[in-house]
This record gives sequence, C-alpha cells and structure tokens, in this order.
Amino acid sequence: MLLVVGVYLVAGNLAGGVGGGVKKLAKGAVPAAYQGLVQKWGNLCPAINPALLAAQLYQESGFNPRARSAAAAQGIAQFIPGTWATHGIDGDGDGDRDVWDPADAIPSAASYDCSLASYVKDVPGNATENMLASYNAGAYAVIKYQGVPPYEETRNYVKMITTLEKSFAAPTSRVDPSEQAAGAIAYAQKKLGTPYLWGGNGTADQGGRFDCSGLTKAAYESVGIKLPRVANDQYNAGAHPARDELLPGDLVFFSDDLTNSRAIRHVGIYVGGGYMIDAPRTGAVIRFDPIDTPDYFGATRVTEDGAKALPTTV
Repeated sequence: MLLVVGVYLVAGNLAGGVGGGVKKLAKGAVPAAYQGLVQKWGNLCPAINPALLAAQLYQESGFNPRARSAAAAQGIAQFIPGTWATHGIDGDGDGDRDVWDPADAIPSAASYDCSLASYVKDVPGNATENMLASYNAGAYAVIKYQGVPPYEETRNYVKMITTLEKSFAAPTSRVDPSEQAAGAIAYAQKKLGTPYLWGGNGTADQGGRFDCSGLTKAAYESVGIKLPRVANDQYNAGAHPARDELLPGDLVFFSDDLTNSRAIRHVGIYVGGGYMIDAPRTGAVIRFDPIDTPDYFGATRVTEDGAKALPTTV
C-alpha cells in the first residue's frame, strides 16, 4: 500500500515511474478534482513526477478518497495510521492533517516519496527506481545492495510501477505500434453480429455474447494480453496516442465526463477510417461504429507490459 512502510519498513504495493522533471499528465488520466494537486506535488523532488504520483494513487485506491484496506490503510494514498502519524503533512495549510482529505494525503504521498529518495540519495543508479525499491524492500536493502536489491518481488514491483507511470504521462513522441493489434482485431471481426449482453464475457453459458469491455478483454486475451474487466481500467493498459495518431487495434474510450478516466463508460477496438468494432448496448449487436462523437474520451495503445502492470482491483 502506498506509504504503508515508513517506520515499519514493510513491503508495499505501490506504482511508479521514471521520475524527475515537469511532466504533463495524459488527458483526463487524473480526475479533475485532483489534477492540480498531482501536478503541483508531483514535482516536489527530482525522484518523482506527476505521472508517477498519479500512478501511485491509482494503484493504491483508484483515486478513491474513502478507500480503506483490510490492513487498515486509509484514504486516497492508503496510509496506515502509524505512517500517517510520522509522515502526514498539512498540505492545504488549514491547520490539520486529515488522512481522508486528498488535499493533505496527496501532498503527504509526494513528501513521503521524497523522504524515501533522500534516504538512498547516495546509492548509485536511478533515483526513482531506488526510491521505489526502498518503498518495497526498505531503504536498508537498497543501501546494502547499492541499488535495487536482487529480490524478485522488488524488481517486479519496480518494473510494474515504471510501466504504469507511462499510462499517466502525456506522450512526448509518437507511440510505438502494438505487435498484437492485428490479432485482436481479427478476433473482434469474427464476433460481428453477435448480440450484446450486459456483463457478457463470451462464455458458452452466455451464448458467446459480450458487453463492450468483455469484447475488448477477450480480443486481447486471444493474443496473450490479459486486460482488466472494466473499461476505465483498460484505459491504463498503455500510452495514449492522439486522435490523429490512431492505429488499428488501439482501444478507444467514451465518457460523459471528459475530465476523468474513472468515469469512462464504453470502449471499442479501432479498425481505421474513423471506425471501431464495439458491443454498443442492450438490443444491439457487435458492429462497426464511428468514433468521432461528442463523448469520445481518448485512446490507449495496449502493451503486454502495460496490461501486466495494472492492479487486479482498484
């Protein structure tokens, strides 16, 4: 859990990135209510950046300020009480430190990341990776091994976090094409004409029917990429190409709130020419639909690493 370590130095479940410098957040990747906080505090020290901080909050709570875990971790940044007592700060200057208030918890998350980075500042290597490894394995392990320690869990954790960070950062160049895109499209094409079913995963007991995210999940699973079940989590399975950079196989998303990826309600597979294959709604069939509608939110170029980095629940 984000910031579960601290005085206890126990392993956590964070998310992260390449660190450092001012980075622009991807469109709507952070709910509008928290975007300013993440952008500001994500530049607190060179080891973090706004996309990294956003990835941490998503990994820990799905941006839910009322989240509570079985381990007593609390709030949008999932502090346990002992760590909050030591590392929580009054981020909004209102005279209190409230773990349930994102205006305190988000600054505290950034501050704690920077504290971890300071503990291992003299260790060679990438400062962000060392900070993440300190979160997962403890600063003492990073100092002992003079870098990311040779623990499979810790190395996988660092890779997961640095991958997930990419889905929260606005791309600075064209996004590489997906190798599995053609196979995903081929799968979806075979399902054209299949009736829609809410909650449908295409199983035999469901008559091979799908809903929108069930179809995209099955299409990419057919080429070896396991996506989350719901559309708003599928959005974080890779980087986000601009509308004029779309390639066949990209997932395209739709929402009634264009400032918040957590509000995404529909997804399809782009096939080119301004069209997608999607399972639109009850009473319809899987079909081709145009993507250029007022509720078009954005797109994701799915990658295997990106999908693996996603939390199983948020």
